[in-house]
Amino acid sequence: MARHRRDDGERPELPLGKILQGDCVELLAGLPERSVDLIFADPPYNLQLTNELLRPNQSVVACVDDAWDRFDDFDAYDCFTRAWLAGCRRVLKETGTIWVIGSYHNIFRVGAAMMDLGYWILNDVIWHKTNPMPNFRGTRFQNATETLIWAQRSENQERYTFNYQAMKNLNDEKQMQNVWHIPLCTGEERIKTDGKKAHSTQKPEALLYRVIAASSRPGEVVLDPFFGSGTTGAVAKRLGRHFIGIEREAEYIRVATRRIEGIERPPVEDEHLVTRSKRDAPRVPFGDLIAAGLIRVGQKLVSRNRRVEATAKFDGTLIFGDRVGSIHATAAAAQGLERANGWDYWFAVAEDGALASIDALREQYRRENGPA
Repeated sequence: MARHRRDDGERPELPLGKILQGDCVELLAGLPERSVDLIFADPPYNLQLTNELLRPNQSVVACVDDAWDRFDDFDAYDCFTRAWLAGCRRVLKETGTIWVIGSYHNIFRVGAAMMDLGYWILNDVIWHKTNPMPNFRGTRFQNATETLIWAQRSENQERYTFNYQAMKNLNDEKQMQNVWHIPLCTGEERIKTDGKKAHSTQKPEALLYRVIAASSRPGEVVLDPFFGSGTTGAVAKRLGRHFIGIEREAEYIRVATRRIEGIERPPVEDEHLVTRSKRDAPRVPFGDLIAAGLIRVGQKLVSRNRRVEATAKFDGTLIFGDRVGSIHATAAAAQGLERANGWDYWFAVAEDGALASIDALREQYRRENGPA
């Protein structure tokens, strides 16, 4: 069994790569406090179905009518929701975050409970199902979305993981929005047992891929308290993360175990699992570029359209008109702004008149002067 222990040895071992069978509230209480980096929760939706749903040809629609989705009333559902959310918050690290998915039947009640318990909501993400089930009765709008709530452990939490650049890369170099267009789990991805769906609400791997890739790092621990058919564990393993699953139903555990055993987990140090961002890079003052000769003393710097000019001084400041200031202060002054990023604004003019981004020169400096 894979294990995970804190360096000082005080924390009990975590059952990494294991699916724990039983009630999630009870099992969460047995996990070490502040030991998990990321939680994804797909709790019962409490759909409150009372009648069969029929297609126009009178065939029965396979709806969610499992025993685990039935509660006596809203008070019972709310009590259960607060209990498992409190357990998740206890095991979540001070730097951790949680994702909870739901439909209009439950997500607003879940969101209120999260806020009451002290979670701080970072985003709501709308999963737009590109192939949703029709509304066969024609009495309502077709329901084509579910909502994910992404939250940190508390309002005063200082740090959490968000792999912004990785999400931007996945979205063709455009900032990823909070509406995700992903189809329902169908075809070969839909796991079946004896010709029937193994799990009524199996989530697509593409959805979990974004969640885990966005908000965790290789080697970190991802917990799913409603493990089901094991989508969270499968994607976590593919991405070099550890997982812990909690599931009540023995059949789901058998399905998930078979599914995950067939996946090879890449080594944590695999460079293909990491996206380097500028925030992670070592800080380089503009003056270091001058000291290294990448920018000459007295060299002209201009805006991208060449309409604004400044001159580099020996101490890393720029002369801009009658002002002397940093690359950021002069860039802000040039644009009439309070703040600006000088690395993005200024370009160095070479002797042949060509422009070179000073940000690109900074990257060159890092490559040439970084760790061997």
